[in-house]
Amino acid sequence: MKHCFFAVDLGATSGRTILGSFTPGGLEMEEINRFPNHLIGVGGHYYWDIYELYRNIIEGLKLASRKEGVEIASIGIDTWGVDFVCVGKDGQLLRQPYSYRDPHTEGAPEAFFSRVPRQRVYELTGIQVMNFNSLYQLDAMRRAGDSALAAADKILFMPDALSYLLTGEMVTEYTIATTSQLVNASNRRLDTELLEAVGLTEAHFGRLVRPGEKIGELSPEVQRITGLGAIPVVAVAGHDTASAIAAVPARNSHFAYLSSGTWSLMGIETDAPVITPETEALNYTNEGGVGDSICFLKNICGMWLLERCRQQWDGASYAELMAEAEAAEPFRSLIEPDDASFANPSDMEQAIREYCRTTGQPAPDTRGQVVRCIFESLALRYRQVLDDLRSLFARPIETLHVIGGGSRNDLLNQWTANAVGIPVVAGPSEATAIGNILLQAFAAGRAGDIPSMRRLVADSIPLKTFMPRDTEAWAGAFQKKSYLCR
Repeated sequence: MKHCFFAVDLGATSGRTILGSFTPGGLEMEEINRFPNHLIGVGGHYYWDIYELYRNIIEGLKLASRKEGVEIASIGIDTWGVDFVCVGKDGQLLRQPYSYRDPHTEGAPEAFFSRVPRQRVYELTGIQVMNFNSLYQLDAMRRAGDSALAAADKILFMPDALSYLLTGEMVTEYTIATTSQLVNASNRRLDTELLEAVGLTEAHFGRLVRPGEKIGELSPEVQRITGLGAIPVVAVAGHDTASAIAAVPARNSHFAYLSSGTWSLMGIETDAPVITPETEALNYTNEGGVGDSICFLKNICGMWLLERCRQQWDGASYAELMAEAEAAEPFRSLIEPDDASFANPSDMEQAIREYCRTTGQPAPDTRGQVVRCIFESLALRYRQVLDDLRSLFARPIETLHVIGGGSRNDLLNQWTANAVGIPVVAGPSEATAIGNILLQAFAAGRAGDIPSMRRLVADSIPLKTFMPRDTEAWAGAFQKKSYLCR
C-alpha cells in the first residue's frame, strides 16, 4: 500500500489537489484535479465561491479514494492570504467571502489610521500596509454596517474555513492569520488592541494552531460522500507563500526567494520580526513562517499583469507571447508594477499604455511590446527589492530562488538574473504543494527539519539555473526605471 499525503493548493486564479508520497528516489507527486477559481462580481462587490472550491476539493478526494493501492495519510490545505468567511452561531457560513480585490477597501487604511496611528499598527504587527489586509477589510465592513460581520460568531480565514467544512472544527492557523495584520509580532497571537478597534475579540476566532498540528478528522458526512475513512486534516502553513518558502531547494542560508505567481513575493527568512522605522518606510512585511521563522518579504504585483492581458488576447499561448516579447525593442517602456492603476482595471492593456503616456514614454503598441514592458519592469522591480534586502541585512545573498508557476518562465527568469546580477535558480513550480506535503509528512514523523526538507526537494526536483548576462545594459535600465517610477 502506498502512503500518500493529499495537498489542497488554492491560488487566486486556480486550485489543484495533489497526492504526494516518499520513495527511495525522493518525493513523488501526482496531480488529481485542477480547477479555476473565479471572482464573482455582483452588486458592486467581488466574491469568492467557497462552495465551488469545496466541491472541487471533495471531487479530488473522491478521485483519490478510487485509486488502487493508495492510502491517504492526511489532508492539508493552503490558500492565498487575507480573505475570510463569517460564520453564524448556528455554524453556517453567512455569505460568500469578499475577495481582496473588492473595491470596498479603497481608502480603508487611512480611515483606520484616523483612530489607530499607522506607526502603531506597524509597531504591533510588522505587516506591510496594503488596503486589502483583513484588518482594513473588517474595519470597512464594520463602518458599512455589514450584515454578515454583525451576525458573525466566528471569523475563519480561507484555509481554516475549508478545513471547517471538511471536519467541523474551527481553528486559526498561525501563518495565514499573520497576513491579516491582526497578529502581534512579539507574542505571535491575535492582538487585543487591534481586535478591539474593529469590534472583535479572540473569541471570534478558532483556536490558534501552528503548522504540523492536527485540526480534526473528516466528518461523517464527508466520509460518506468520498468513500474515505476518518482521515486527519492537518494544519500545514495555511498561507501558500509560507508553504512555498518551506520548499525552497536551498543548500545554505545565503539566498533570497521569489515566489512567483499571481503575486510575486520576494524576501528572506529571519529568526525574529524586523520592525524598524526603515522597514516601515519601505513597507516590508513580517509574515509567519514554519518552524518559528519569519518570512520577511515584499508583496509585488506579479503575473496578474500578464494574465489580465491574456484574457483580452483570447488566451494567447505563452510560447507566442514569449517569442513576440523577445523580438521587441528592449527597455522601450517601463512601469511600476505596484502602481494602484494596475490593481484591478477593466482593461489592463489600456492601463499599461496610459501609465506609459503619463510618464512620458512611448505606449506599447503590440502584444510583444506589452509583454516585454511587463517582464522588464518586473525584473527591475526585483532588483530594487534585492537592493533593499542587502541594505537591511548584513548576510550575503548569493542566489535568488524562483519558485511557483513563474519558475517555468525562462524569459523572465533570464531577465531577472540579468537585472539582479546573481544566479537565479528556478524551481520547483509546484513549491506550494510540495511545502504542503512536506509539512504533512513532518506532522506524521516522516520528514525532518526544514534544512533536511529543502535538501530533499533539491535532490528530487529538476532545477534550472540562469546566470546574469548584459548586466551593464540592465543597470542602465534600472536607473531609468528608478527615475520614472520612484
